[in-house]
Amino acid sequence: MELREAILRRSTTNGPLRPDPVSLEHQHRLMEAASRAPSHFNSQPWRFVLITDDELRARISEIAGETMQGLMAGGKFFTRYRRYFRFSKAEMHERRDGIFIDKLPAPLRPFVKHVFSETGQKVMNKLGVPKTLGNDNRKLVAGSPLMLAAMLSKEEYIEGELSGFYSLLGLGMAIENIWLTTVELGMGIQFVSTPMEFPDAWRELAELLEVPDDLELIAMYRLGYLPEDAKRPNIDWTSSHRKKLSQYVFRNTCRTPEDDPERDPGAVA
Repeated sequence: MELREAILRRSTTNGPLRPDPVSLEHQHRLMEAASRAPSHFNSQPWRFVLITDDELRARISEIAGETMQGLMAGGKFFTRYRRYFRFSKAEMHERRDGIFIDKLPAPLRPFVKHVFSETGQKVMNKLGVPKTLGNDNRKLVAGSPLMLAAMLSKEEYIEGELSGFYSLLGLGMAIENIWLTTVELGMGIQFVSTPMEFPDAWRELAELLEVPDDLELIAMYRLGYLPEDAKRPNIDWTSSHRKKLSQYVFRNTCRTPEDDPERDPGAVA
């Protein structure tokens, strides 16, 4: 696979993964890819935990499910991220960013335009949407044979200092190397983000992983091989659109948008 193909095929896996264990060779391939990312003075501040233990994965999945349910039930999720939601193809085509909610249970469809209102939140809670999403999230995480915790060394990661910024930048590039490698290996990957929304849950994860005082837990991911016929979750979205060059690229100064090429690259999956 050529690099450009891997970049264009890169995506987030919202649905289930195969239960087959990820081979040790492939796990180490992912870590090798991460290690080749650039870092400030070659400091390599990243550290990773490969999580395959059944009991540990089960507890992490419970935390993921509980935090998803709590996030949805309290209205915090929609309030914080409402600017990223798109509910029509026309809006998605115009904006070319965010996520298009294209799969909803039938009882929810009439309320989609009111999802950000207090009334909409009450309806969703009454219909059990937070519980459904929480259970879906728990199952997705529990069914992932490999989890990956990403950490940074506090020797480099010092908040408020340039070294902290450089460390986060380096870790981001290391994660992207991992992400692109999953494409080559026929794997899927997804950010397990909801525990980060609740400080107590995030601390519990750090304790479960026995993260020492000199490391900072930054992010968690679930990984595994992609099934041939993947079933989508009850509530799902797509995010394949990309902005046109003229929407995010400038020529020489920020006053001159770049001209768009004749071929539209904005809807690459």
